[in-house]
Amino acid sequence: MNGFKYAVAGLGLGLCFNMAAQAQQLPKLEKIKKQKPRNVIFILTDDHRNDFMGFTGKVPWLETPNMDKLAKEGAHFKNTFVTTSLCSPSRASILTGQYSHCHTIVDNYAPDPGNLVYFPQYLQKVGYETAFLGKWHMGDHGDKPQPGFDHWESFKGQGIYYNPELNINGERIQYKDSTYITDLLTEHAIDWLDHRDKDKPFFMYLSHKAVHAEFEPAKRHKGRYKGKKITLPPTFDQTKNGEYQDLKWPEWVKQQRISWHGVDYMYHGNADFNEMVQKYCETLLGVDESIGSVLDYLKEHDLDESTMVIYMGDNGFSWGEHGLIDKRHFYEESVKVPFLVRCPELFKGGKTIEKMVQNIDVAPTILEMAGLNKPEYMPGHSFTPLLKGDESNWRDRIFYEYYWEYDFPMTPTVFGLRTDQYKYIRYHGVWDRNELYDIKNDPDEMYNLIDKPEHQELVKDLANQLYDWLENTDGMNIPLKRTVKYRWGDYRHENQY
Repeated sequence: MNGFKYAVAGLGLGLCFNMAAQAQQLPKLEKIKKQKPRNVIFILTDDHRNDFMGFTGKVPWLETPNMDKLAKEGAHFKNTFVTTSLCSPSRASILTGQYSHCHTIVDNYAPDPGNLVYFPQYLQKVGYETAFLGKWHMGDHGDKPQPGFDHWESFKGQGIYYNPELNINGERIQYKDSTYITDLLTEHAIDWLDHRDKDKPFFMYLSHKAVHAEFEPAKRHKGRYKGKKITLPPTFDQTKNGEYQDLKWPEWVKQQRISWHGVDYMYHGNADFNEMVQKYCETLLGVDESIGSVLDYLKEHDLDESTMVIYMGDNGFSWGEHGLIDKRHFYEESVKVPFLVRCPELFKGGKTIEKMVQNIDVAPTILEMAGLNKPEYMPGHSFTPLLKGDESNWRDRIFYEYYWEYDFPMTPTVFGLRTDQYKYIRYHGVWDRNELYDIKNDPDEMYNLIDKPEHQELVKDLANQLYDWLENTDGMNIPLKRTVKYRWGDYRHENQY
């Protein structure tokens, strides 16, 4: 039996699903016997790197007491990955439980096909009261209320940090007087919790704009980390001094160094690298305080033992690794996300879980908390067994996809596979080399082993597993969309269609 079949045995692959195929009716989900509906709060942040939390020690001067509290009293999933490291595709995968090639929201401009099913719709069917507050940014730049939510608050596109306009249940309200978006969403989240129907189980999705660029901390946090620096990663200079060629890195990585997503031309500006990291970390402080406010509310109302609180980032973020910033690529810092879970009634806290979890596991887990088995089309699985110490029959590899973007042509289409030891990265549509890393012995992904004779059978096997995954999940067609405009993230080809 080959490695792919072994990896997915008992876990299911999940074929693409949409409402059109089901005559506009939600599939009826099987109920879990003797499962009492549990309240769930899901807090999502934007571009939060997996190890930028106080308790990890990665940034010694960064303070995140409430994230630390979640880890201490709950579980820290050290190896949580997104299936596509980009805002809209990852958010769509969280809500639909499907891969990007299935839901087809493959980038930040791809349209919502209009036939997707979001897992909160299933929660509503079994009596949950649901709320969404914050950044939607999925499928288009609109802010209109979406299926699955009884209460709705959002803003258009990326939104702004100060004085935002919110669409609250269809009515747009403009805020002034230096209103800070993280604080505003938190206040409204607490207010919703306080005025919800107390006779119903609830699901609240709090989706922060922070810490997306351009970073703007709350006024009370500005300057908190002035003068602070991070240790530059071991792979920071190689595309500048030419060493990347000996290390067999792809040429596109070198080219991207001087681009929107490179350390030498970050966001087409001349900002100081460490000053940008400082603002990023200062912006994160508001998110940490938001978590604390939610936890405090739960404790004050005797809900803190029974409510499951999940904190997650929508994708990772590079800070200089391989000379890059931001996300999209399949290097560890881009695809890994922070993932914390707390629910004292369900499991004992203080756990560090090493098994690989993905964003497609969120929907099946929350459905289980509602007493529902996940629909067959969802390829992910509930991570509840991991919280209880049962690691049997869990996945031993993950798959990845990213589709080339018109506005950011510096990063090619990427398909990838990661096991506990190896990572295989295969590019599409670019004349360049693929990559293989022994991440157990080379965690910085420094030495590309793709052409080593002793690894050729392994590479062939991983490539076949990758294609098996794509074939078995209807992923052999690259989703396209109409794009007729000037590129705004490509300084080399300005004012060109």
